[in-house]
Amino acid sequence: MRRELSGKVALVTGAGRGIGKAIALKLAEQGATVLVNYNGSRERALEVVAKIEEAGGSAEAFGCNVADFEACGKMVEEIIGKYSRVDILVNNAGITRDNLLMRMSEEEFDTVIDTNLKGAFNTIRYLSRYFLKQRSGKIINISSVSGVLGNAGQANYSASKAGLIGLTKSVARELASRGICVNAVAPGFVDTEMTKSMPEKTKEAAVGTIPMGRMGSPEEIAETVAFLAGSGSDYITGQVICVDGGMAI
Repeated sequence: MRRELSGKVALVTGAGRGIGKAIALKLAEQGATVLVNYNGSRERALEVVAKIEEAGGSAEAFGCNVADFEACGKMVEEIIGKYSRVDILVNNAGITRDNLLMRMSEEEFDTVIDTNLKGAFNTIRYLSRYFLKQRSGKIINISSVSGVLGNAGQANYSASKAGLIGLTKSVARELASRGICVNAVAPGFVDTEMTKSMPEKTKEAAVGTIPMGRMGSPEEIAETVAFLAGSGSDYITGQVICVDGGMAI
């Protein structure tokens, strides 16, 4: 039986753990060849590749700091040289450097913007020419409920994720006439390593703001991304889908 994404090539940035890992596994389950981008941990990326291959899928790890414009160009050149195309781009790579605004350093602000926002610009910038030649493609940017609502202590992170929403809408307008769909997914509090490290009282307070009364799972975010990557979303572009248990109502 042919799976939804059979024959497709998907690049997922920051795919070595958490939401990115879940997305990589889900797209592979749907039949895509998954290119697992990583920056910090090659071992984790290779574990994701191994897990995909053990399940009968196809994957390869690509190391690149997406905040580096030239490095992104070289990664895309290498990918196209080997696979000839990319059909799905998921900009998931993201970091936090939380601090109150009055204490936030310039480096804390710039580092988050460079990875979370500029990193997405870099990959889209280099891959868009191939999407245009193909006259097809799906770009999915992982934003955050923090980019929709704002969050105290996260001026840098919220700005980067709100910027991703603006980038999504602008690129969607530019590429729509060629059949390319560009959307954003805005997760709420998700049960990942990042949230596991939060103090218990902070986690309880966070869950208290969620109408559904629980954190989401990486797999629930991946399901939405898989939908946007498939043919069922061919008439959806420029949208922000909040997967947040109702936080942004």
